[in-house]
Amino acid sequence: MRRDSRLSGVLHVLLHMAEQASPVTSEALSRMLATNPVVIRRTMSGLRKQGYVRSEKGHGGGWTLACDLSKVTLRDIYAALGNPSLLAIGHRTDAPGCLVEQAVNAALEQAFREAEERLLSRLGEVTLAALSADYHARLMARGASPHPEEHGHAS
Repeated sequence: MRRDSRLSGVLHVLLHMAEQASPVTSEALSRMLATNPVVIRRTMSGLRKQGYVRSEKGHGGGWTLACDLSKVTLRDIYAALGNPSLLAIGHRTDAPGCLVEQAVNAALEQAFREAEERLLSRLGEVTLAALSADYHARLMARGASPHPEEHGHAS
């Protein structure tokens, strides 16, 4: 089963954008995530609607952050992405009249609900500023430069 990595990808590019003094193009962001610039523009437009990023057109244009990293949580970004499914597992619905299936599904549904509530709560506790601080701590420990091309990205 394919995993939805949009949240991870968006957080990745937002942290890179936080390190940039100038706008970052959709093309540059798409190279970071090995995806199409159209996918980046579609995703970023949802973030723009929530006020997390802004775009500038023309020469020298691109995407910039429009938010305070200390005020935006991972849950905020998750919601801006449209609340994608958190769990890749589900339950069977082949025989809704089967009492065994009903018992299994009831137990699983409760477990899934509790897991999602706990995960969303945790996402609400972590800010983009905390991610940025973790990145900078890792960078300092490595003794590396903050430029993307110097830590594994082509751009």
